Amino acid sequence: MKALKPSVELAAVVGAAPLPRTEVIKQLWVYIKAHKLQNPANMRNILCDAKLKAVMGKDEVTMFELTGLAGKHLS
Repeated sequence: MKALKPSVELAAVVGAAPLPRTEVIKQLWVYIKAHKLQNPANMRNILCDAKLKAVMGKDEVTMFELTGLAGKHLS
């Protein structure tokens, strides 16, 4: 997998080092679980804090949207 450089917003969550797309998603899940950002009523939804909202652009996203929205912040 090719290492991609995260945007400034994404780097605030996963770090500034270039990472493969799979590792970026893995690190996002580590952040989500560490900060207890999964919606307790529906665990498939992620409640975005300020750092995640800068990446995702919304207050709440589904786990299926996560990869697509994070991919826009990789180059």
